[in-house]
Amino acid sequence: MPLAPGGNQDIVARAVADEIARGLGQQIVVENRPGASAILGTQLVKAAAPDGYTLLSVSTTFARVPAIVKSAGYDAAADFAGVSLISRIPMVLIVHPGVAAHSLQELIALAKARPGGLSYGTSGSGSTGHVAAELLMRQAGVRMLHVPYKGNAQALVDLMGGQITMMFDQVSTSAPQIRAGKVRVIGVTTKTRSPLFPEVPTLDESGLPGFDDVTWNGYVAPAGTPREVLARLHAEIAKAVGNPEFRKRWLERGIETGASASPAEYSAYIRSEAESFAKLVQETGMKVE
Repeated sequence: MPLAPGGNQDIVARAVADEIARGLGQQIVVENRPGASAILGTQLVKAAAPDGYTLLSVSTTFARVPAIVKSAGYDAAADFAGVSLISRIPMVLIVHPGVAAHSLQELIALAKARPGGLSYGTSGSGSTGHVAAELLMRQAGVRMLHVPYKGNAQALVDLMGGQITMMFDQVSTSAPQIRAGKVRVIGVTTKTRSPLFPEVPTLDESGLPGFDDVTWNGYVAPAGTPREVLARLHAEIAKAVGNPEFRKRWLERGIETGASASPAEYSAYIRSEAESFAKLVQETGMKVE
């Protein structure tokens, strides 16, 4: 797990690992190795033996980081073999309750009035929250200060404390804070509203036409892992995330679980995501760090 404990990726990966462990009849240890936009943990698994005993929990960020961080030191498609997708999750744009903005248009107006004066937290350069914020700023014509953390959980704590203005977070992890009034939700990143918060508008309908961004999570293994090993792991993951009770439990939190059709399909999906994002970086002039 290349992020700090407590975030959505960590929680879902642990839940799936527990299910897989039962199917395999072996204990699975989830080890957190956070830091540098998840690069430290990613490089650790890249260097591991390709025997199926060391896997990497990944998200959308995994496919994006090499295009935006020069020191990433890995190629998402070439250095890893896909095992399976495990979930997809919408994000929400949330702000500290003290921010004088109750809608997207009010937030944009505030950002225009104070260029660089508003800040947003992320789990690192190239992360889902970073990219969503870059897309928002580009489309709205504003600039804000980027404050990277080792994980979204830490950013959320600072948002509640008022150290940062806003952040994009997965709806599943921020739902309790939204309901408790500790943060204020401005909009949803998908083109359809979230069943958890049907009253919250999408960013698309709030003045950013076409805005659509979803987070995905999955597992990969070091390149060279035998096909039969990947197939066995994929079968156990598919059984776990496709279990009706398991799916229902996570859907109630705004997370849709589901496996890829095969390890090869997931590898192709990661390659496609990496190529699409690299093209976006070129088109938008997104800052490479």
